[in-house]
Amino acid sequence: MGIIKKLASQTAIYGISSIFGRFLNYLLVPLYTYYFSAAEYGVVSEFYAYAGFFSVLLLFGFETGYFRFRDKEHSGRDVAYSTALIFVVLVNLVFFLFILLINPRLSAALNYADHPEYVLCFTLILILDAIASIPFARLRAEDKAFRFAGIKVTEILVTVLLSLFFIIFWPKLYAENPHSWLAKIYDPAIGVGYIFIANLIASIFKFLLLTTQLAGLAWGFDRKLFGRMIRYSLPMVVIGFAGIINEMLDRALLKYLLPYDLQTNMKMLGIYSACYKLSILMSLFIQAFRYAAEPFFFAYSANSDARSVYAKVLKFFVIFCVFIFLLVTLFIDVFKYFVGEEFRAGLEVVPVLLLANLFLGIYVNLSIWYKLTDRTLIGAFVSLAGAALTIGLNVWWIPLFGYVGSAWATLACYASMAIVSYLLGRHYYPVAYDIKRVIAYITLGVALYYARQQLPVGAGWWQPWLLSTELMSLYILTTALFEYRQIAVKIRR
Repeated sequence: MGIIKKLASQTAIYGISSIFGRFLNYLLVPLYTYYFSAAEYGVVSEFYAYAGFFSVLLLFGFETGYFRFRDKEHSGRDVAYSTALIFVVLVNLVFFLFILLINPRLSAALNYADHPEYVLCFTLILILDAIASIPFARLRAEDKAFRFAGIKVTEILVTVLLSLFFIIFWPKLYAENPHSWLAKIYDPAIGVGYIFIANLIASIFKFLLLTTQLAGLAWGFDRKLFGRMIRYSLPMVVIGFAGIINEMLDRALLKYLLPYDLQTNMKMLGIYSACYKLSILMSLFIQAFRYAAEPFFFAYSANSDARSVYAKVLKFFVIFCVFIFLLVTLFIDVFKYFVGEEFRAGLEVVPVLLLANLFLGIYVNLSIWYKLTDRTLIGAFVSLAGAALTIGLNVWWIPLFGYVGSAWATLACYASMAIVSYLLGRHYYPVAYDIKRVIAYITLGVALYYARQQLPVGAGWWQPWLLSTELMSLYILTTALFEYRQIAVKIRR
């Protein structure tokens, strides 16, 4: 339990920064959805979907590769770090030159011929973020969670402040005092492009804060080590790319597969993307957990009790994820106000997407078998199978069920990947996971949510809240009782 507490404390540090930072970023969702139409927000969602794919390709899996090959004994001059960093910098320079060359044709192909600056902004954001990922990985490997968290939060604060300025204060100044020098450089035609500009400036600021870590470029490039790193990391590109397909492809496809005109399709995309944001608490916890767990799993693997610890980690992870699922779904009448009224038509997808993210988190836990046994190629095939399922189900279900089909496709994909990963892990790296209890907790959470939908409530405004609180309390008491009994039994033994 001590080592689990250590992992929990690391997760808390990353989580506090991630939750605080992302919460600030999350507050931008009401800003975007109250100041822009669903169709305009669809533009933002589409570009972030594309960005997800390229963020994987531009990093080449070298973030995980660095964890695998880093020099723990001579961290002051870690050649694995400089090798990874130099390679990622070179890849991104080539990518930037390529986009500069094809930008006019690419913007036209995406139906943004009037706004080629959108593509250029996102290209620069992607490049800065990809290069910064290696220094961030080094901070994580060296347990410098507070510096990691400080830079991340600062970046998001800059994004939030600039977004408020660009979307609220600058247009107001333009309307009230159009002859001022600041108002004269404002261009209303840019519209949602100011969201991209705010993100770009924040990425530049983050990059400057990582200058100390970027000095590691001077440690040199080891060609033999690079060969080992690229062989290990390339399957991680496939895994990461497949993961982005599972996470982001629905938003890229909705524009083209929904059976309406382009404007309506973009509106549906905006509604779906905004409601996707309501699963943010689950995503935040999983992200914080990943930041802490990946280096932990590698570092702790040599211990004799590693597998039993991994089993406990999964169980407590699921307990907390089900709690988040219930928190959002039982109190959805509160969370819905984080998006504009036009966007609330898609609230039915929120429970499905929360469950999908829960299974994604389970898959993250179970995927240690291929990382610790260097069978990343098999892991890549699992991810590719999940991506194929995502593509097939989206192509099939979007024309029939709209964005609801996308939500169910996401759930089917992540649940399937978790099951397959568990079965393969039993063969290559057996861990005695308490699967019965994991399934029981998930089933309990879904049953309590279903009960909330079916049980009648009185007319008083407080009665739905009372019922939701009672159901949440029932979950907490049930899990506490079962876990206490299990710990007591072990103590007696």
